[in-house]
Parts: sequence; structure tokens; C-alpha cells
Amino acid sequence: MSLDADAIVDRRRMRRKLTFWRVVAVLVGIGAVAAIALALGGGAGRLAEPGGSYIARVTIQGIILGDRERVEALQRLATSRARAVIVHVDSPGGTTAGSEQLFDALREVADKKPTVVVVDGLAASGGYITAMSADHIIAHDTSLVGSIGVLFQYPNVSDLLGKIGVKVEEIKSSPLKASPNGFEPTSPEARAAIEAIVKDSYDWFRTMVKNRRKLDDAALDRVADGRVFTGHQGIELKLVDEIGNEKTAIDWLAKEKNIDPKLKVQDWQLRSRFSELPFLHVLVAAGLDAVGLPQVARRILDMSDVQAAGLNLDGLLALWQPSVSN
Repeated sequence: MSLDADAIVDRRRMRRKLTFWRVVAVLVGIGAVAAIALALGGGAGRLAEPGGSYIARVTIQGIILGDRERVEALQRLATSRARAVIVHVDSPGGTTAGSEQLFDALREVADKKPTVVVVDGLAASGGYITAMSADHIIAHDTSLVGSIGVLFQYPNVSDLLGKIGVKVEEIKSSPLKASPNGFEPTSPEARAAIEAIVKDSYDWFRTMVKNRRKLDDAALDRVADGRVFTGHQGIELKLVDEIGNEKTAIDWLAKEKNIDPKLKVQDWQLRSRFSELPFLHVLVAAGLDAVGLPQVARRILDMSDVQAAGLNLDGLLALWQPSVSN
């Protein structure tokens, strides 16, 4: 019996040692991950600036959502040593609130530094709101711009639920609470309430286009029906100021803002590069799971999935959605 007891004690002692070294290995791994993240650029907008003056390059791509880290990075850019800013836009838009937030942040930059936008491929809806933050917009001939409008979209599965015999019951404080909900036909009152929200946001968008692009009512009506236009069409419609690329932007800065065209163009990071490396998220999550923190590990992975998908589109949308139906 004593031999069995000694064996059990030894086994437990070995297990504790093994667990200890596993924890140490995980902590060392997480430390290495943090070191890699810092080596790759650390925090957003905190990359080492060149020794002298330079032109900052900001890139806006994909779906536009609210992003506090991006706002803070742009605020740091506004007080940086950059002499001017070139904003590259390639976005179909996103939420109206996120687009407005980005527009305001870029306007703060433009108030302090000459700023020009280059539309790489697409600046539609919220993407065009972003483009209007600059006083000069450059696009390629075949870039797409415009899609001036607002969308409120929701699925309605009430017919499907009726066919399969499912009924959703609810008790709510007032008829318009949580309406429309997609589980029942939209009432005229709910539809009118949503239409009022869309109209108010659309008026805000139209007013921004009119003021920023200096359009009269007739010119505004020609561009504000939700269509997209090519960069070439945008010149005549006054949605675009010039056809060209980044070199064109540098030439404009030199001619109109007296910026040295020989200055280096330096990328300005809008968010931590650590957040842009999903495999690092997985590594950290694996380490946390190994030391007995599976819930924290799961949350890190969930956050990584949301960032990768970029589809958290709650609220009104200023988003270009090309139709694929006949």
C-alpha cells in the first residue's frame, strides 16, 4: 500500500511540475507575441516618424464602422510633423454614424494640414462622405463615386414562419417598440417612422454634399438619386475635382499648398498592427486556454472573428449594395 501511495504522490508532484512549466511556457509565448507586436509598429499612429517633414498617407478600405482607435490615431496625425496628408479611399461605405465619425476626424486633420483624397477604386455612400472630408478629390477615370443615399434594411420572415407553423408572441410597452421586427408584417405606423428616420438622414447627406461640393439644387438633384458614377463622369458632375493618382495628389499639394513634392510619403497606421494579425489572437487565446481561462480565450477569438468579418452593421447604412437580381 505504501508503494502505491508513494507512486501516487510522485505522480501528483510530477503533474504539478509539468503544469508549472506549461504555464511558464505560455507566459513566455505571450511575452514573445507582445514583443513581436511592438516590433511591428506597436500602437496605432505611433510609428516612428521620419527625422524631418514628410507627407502622411492614410488608407481607408472596406466597410466603415465606428472606430475610436482610428479617431485617436487621426488626432495624433493632426499634431504630428506631417506637412500634408493624402487619404486613399476604397470603400462602399458602412454605417452612417461610423461614416460621420470618420468624416469629422478627417476634417480635424484637414483643418491643420493640407489634405487631399485619392479614390483608388470606390468611394460610395459612406465612402464618399469620407472623400468629402478633403478640399480636393482625385479619382481614376474608372473609379466609382457617389451612391448618395441612406438605407434601412431588415429581413421579414413572417410568411416563412406562417408556413412552418411558428408564431412569435410578444408583449411590449407601445406599438412602435422594437418595430419593425421581421416576425410580422410591418405596420403602416412602423414604416412611416422608419421612413422619417431615413429621410432625415438623407437630408443630412444631401446637405453635406451640397455644402462641401458647392452644388446648386439642380446639380445636387442630378447626383443624389443613389446612383454611382465613374470618376470621369464625376468631373462634370463636380463630385470629383481631378483625374489622377497619388502623384497627381502630390503635384496638387505642391502647386496649391506649397508642399515640397520631394518629401517622403510615409504610411500612417490607423490601428495597432497587433489587432491586424489574427494568428497572434489565436496564439494568445491558446495560451489563455492552457492556463485555465477558456472564457477569456473565447472572447479574444470572437473579437478577432468580428474584426475579420467587418459586418457589425447595426443602425442606418450609407452603403453601396449593387443589385445582383435581374
